[in-house]
Amino acid sequence: MADAFFTCRKNVLLAKSTSTQIEGVFAATRGRSVPEEQEALLQQWLEEGAGNLPASESAPAVGKVSVTFTSDWLEGSELLMTSLSDLNASPEVTRCADRQLSELHALVSSDQQGHAVTDLAELPAVAVADNPSWAAVVPQTDHQITDCATVSVGVQDEDPAVLAWSLARDAERVPTDPPASPMQDTVQFSPLLTEVPYHEILWRDWEDLSDQHCVLEQVSKNTPLFEFRVMSYNILAQDLVEQGHDLYLHCHPDILNWNYRLPNLLQEIQHWDPDVLCLQEVQENHYWEQLEPMFKEMGFTCCYKRRTGTKTDGCALCYKHSRFQMISLSPVEYFRPGLDVLNRDNVGLVLLLQPLLPEGLDLKAVSPLCVATTHLLFNPRRGDIKLAQMALLLAEIDKVARTTEGSYCPVILCGDLNSVPDSPLYKFIRNGELSYHGMPTWKVSGQEDFSQQLYSRKLQAPLWPSSLGVTDSCRYVTLCQPKKLAGRQQYSRDFLLQFRYCAAACERPPQLVLLEGVTDAKPGINGKFFSLSSGIIQHGLNLTSVYSHFLPQRGRPEVTTMPMGLGATVDYIFYSAEPVESGNRGGECRRLYRDGALKLLGRLSLLSEDSLLMANGLPNPFCSSDHLCLLASFGLEISSL
Repeated sequence: MADAFFTCRKNVLLAKSTSTQIEGVFAATRGRSVPEEQEALLQQWLEEGAGNLPASESAPAVGKVSVTFTSDWLEGSELLMTSLSDLNASPEVTRCADRQLSELHALVSSDQQGHAVTDLAELPAVAVADNPSWAAVVPQTDHQITDCATVSVGVQDEDPAVLAWSLARDAERVPTDPPASPMQDTVQFSPLLTEVPYHEILWRDWEDLSDQHCVLEQVSKNTPLFEFRVMSYNILAQDLVEQGHDLYLHCHPDILNWNYRLPNLLQEIQHWDPDVLCLQEVQENHYWEQLEPMFKEMGFTCCYKRRTGTKTDGCALCYKHSRFQMISLSPVEYFRPGLDVLNRDNVGLVLLLQPLLPEGLDLKAVSPLCVATTHLLFNPRRGDIKLAQMALLLAEIDKVARTTEGSYCPVILCGDLNSVPDSPLYKFIRNGELSYHGMPTWKVSGQEDFSQQLYSRKLQAPLWPSSLGVTDSCRYVTLCQPKKLAGRQQYSRDFLLQFRYCAAACERPPQLVLLEGVTDAKPGINGKFFSLSSGIIQHGLNLTSVYSHFLPQRGRPEVTTMPMGLGATVDYIFYSAEPVESGNRGGECRRLYRDGALKLLGRLSLLSEDSLLMANGLPNPFCSSDHLCLLASFGLEISSL
């Protein structure tokens, strides 16, 4: 537990220490005499200031002044999602601050003759807010300090940033000049900066993107849009918290408790009010006993898929039944017995939803919406498994979202992909193509750099066996219709050349006449024709990311999680768009998009690594997961029948 306290010397100094350090400082102070300079200052104050006060205005004994903290009037994520103007106008803050200021005035202006202070440990500690005036007097007795207790039972073991915020006053209601006191001539209380309150550190803006050209063009055509919000959130399964204590040593144990985390998570979801909710790391017993009943009260219809094997968490996909009607549900299991490239227990969910139009639009129609969520393998070294898992999910999306005309309905893919932006896996999703042959497996996700290792696993073509039933275009073989050729089958030279190094071609016929240098040599293997698989995987969904992964106003990358204190982006919301042109950046093809039938209208901004470090990382008292939630607003074109 951290605490903030002030020591009264020639000026006021702010120090921050742990409870054990505080106890040691005060114990050392009680065991020695006050320095002569400090004693002279105190004596001068008693003679010049206290002697001029009426005898009736005696100072209260130290330890009897009570200060009421206001941290209980607004807690958790509700504080984070309340506007600053609402906080400043709160009557509770104003009344409490005025009462605290009155206690300060009474303390410094009272008669000290009968209560001569001879030990600095007996002086009250003063907590200073981020305005020129004092915010509160926080007296502590020796007993309180020894027992590592704070001045208020209601805020025991509170984080120091929360304490600093709870003591803050409205700067507009506090006089800029401190009141006159007998101590002014001797000790000057100068304004001191405290820690930035959590609600300012973790403040996330809503970015309105409805002024983009494609959206304005749609509005100019008077074409209505079906608007909805999608949230993706890795809520951190409690079993994983208890299994990985080393990952959360920076957190106070109380904020890791599920009974503390659950209300914060629910309040955050309820505040942003998404129409489609995609969750990862949802513990099974918590889902059935707590989450699903509460989500039903919020108007959600929920689908859940637990990870295979002995894992206790999984993915959940919920939608507002007042906005959507489910057409189909497709759970996806990535585990395939006997396949090394698919031997993990991760899962996914794919739903096909039909938007429900409001009354008055009976002659209008809107396209179905395919929504998918997943949580890919974490292991940074096994990019081959991640690519195979993603290929299976894309094949399922291809089956669900493909229309009878051969096109796709709008698709939204979100989840924890355990891959960073511009990694090969990210580029595969966004650009629709990846040449993987010979690539080190650790490089696929870009989470860590293992280039110094002498021997690393490399991707080989084909990435998965044909028995999986998935093509290199991430489609099920059973759904791929063979091309019908009219008349006689024609074989081109290039087609026949693919077989010149096949097993049959490389076997020497026993009747072949042996000619030295001609028929005694075995054909060499050309890598280009070594296999019918070209080492390239593709998909045709045309997906782009909601987020840009960079904060231009701060000049820093966006982050969605902070494992071991290092910020990274691993959570995404991808959505269907229309490719417009191809650019060339550093020799790599980067596909560019513009919105099509599904339009991005807005998004909830992310944070930078330094902002989260100021809030002591993730989780913290306000964000009860080790990931940030992602939120985006979309508009789906409504057409006439």
